[in-house]
Amino acid sequence: MPAIFNTNMKILAKKMKMTQIWKDDSVVSVSPLKLESGTELGDLQEGDKVKVTGTTKGRGFQGVVKRYSFGGGPKTHGQKNRYRAPGSIGNTAPQRVIPGRKMAGRMGGARQTIRNLKVVQIDKDNSIVMVRGSVPGNKNGKVMIVKS
Repeated sequence: MPAIFNTNMKILAKKMKMTQIWKDDSVVSVSPLKLESGTELGDLQEGDKVKVTGTTKGRGFQGVVKRYSFGGGPKTHGQKNRYRAPGSIGNTAPQRVIPGRKMAGRMGGARQTIRNLKVVQIDKDNSIVMVRGSVPGNKNGKVMIVKS
């Protein structure tokens, strides 16, 4: 059986500040990605769909309301300083907390891939690729572009 190789080239870039451009008489929100020095575009063209992988912004230790969008407790009916608490974390029978329970903890700083982003514009002189939509990570964060 012949070996199948992935012909998709991985392009390393840095995320720049998100902006807007005019394209076909409308405003398009784009994320400009500055290519690393020595990186080539290969067969990447305008209109292609790409996957962009990066590390999300780290948000530190967060509670369940911010981390998982929990509703929090009631403000009345005898509640006191329990507004942003998670509530019950399990039933009595197993006498332990089941693995995978959503609790407070570190949020962000994880690898994430956004698929089906469209290449809107390519500036070969400044080696910048404009991708429609948002890309994970901080400004100047490293991302990897792969043609879908």
